[in-house]
Amino acid sequence: MSLSANAQAAPTPSGQARHTSAEYLTFRLSAEEYGIDILRVQEIRSYEEPTRIANAPNFIKGVVNLRGVIVPVVDLRIKLGCEKVEYNGFTVVIVLNVHGRVVGAVVDSVSDVLELSTELIKPAPEMTLAVDTSFITGIASVNERMLILMDIESLMSSRDMGLMDMLSTAD
Repeated sequence: MSLSANAQAAPTPSGQARHTSAEYLTFRLSAEEYGIDILRVQEIRSYEEPTRIANAPNFIKGVVNLRGVIVPVVDLRIKLGCEKVEYNGFTVVIVLNVHGRVVGAVVDSVSDVLELSTELIKPAPEMTLAVDTSFITGIASVNERMLILMDIESLMSSRDMGLMDMLSTAD
């Protein structure tokens, strides 16, 4: 499914219309729907129980071996405070490439890929200091759906994730 805005595109210096858009993979966490940059997605896999790592935060479920690569698995439902975390046939792991490293993100289900023009994306609302919205890049309303767009790189590399050393870029 592909959607684009009906708004007028900004003209380029040559006078031609220019549409600025990006594609997002949309997924569900509880009742909310989120979107992440499709360019960060490596693949989508069915959920398999990872090998637990001792003393890891509860949202880091463990690691899996993905074709010879040891991949940490983060349950975004726990990380983002969803009330209900249930593993069923719809539960999937989105395998991401974040800062050149591979990491898995557990979500309730994957919806689709949407192309969103910049005109559809509104800024994230400012919240109190108690709510961390630094990883939210915007909100898009598309056909009765409210999408929370997130910077998955920012979220996965936040200090509380415990993945800082693993995700740091080696130069």
